[in-house]
Amino acid sequence: MSETAEKLKLQLSGLSAKERAEIAYFLINSLDEDIDDNLETAWDTELNQRLEDIKRKTAICELSSQVFSELRDKYS
Repeated sequence: MSETAEKLKLQLSGLSAKERAEIAYFLINSLDEDIDDNLETAWDTELNQRLEDIKRKTAICELSSQVFSELRDKYS
């Protein structure tokens, strides 16, 4: 990471949670400029398919608590 980025991280760590959230929101949205339109279309198609699966009750669902527990176990 560049020296500038390291300095920014240090400065940002002193901000309130609300201020950091606003900056995080800004940074994440700034990445949207680089999103490929085909990727956006692919995600829309995938999400629509999953929604239809849920409506037809053919989706395989898991409790969020179980999913998060597995992720914590895997990455902790």
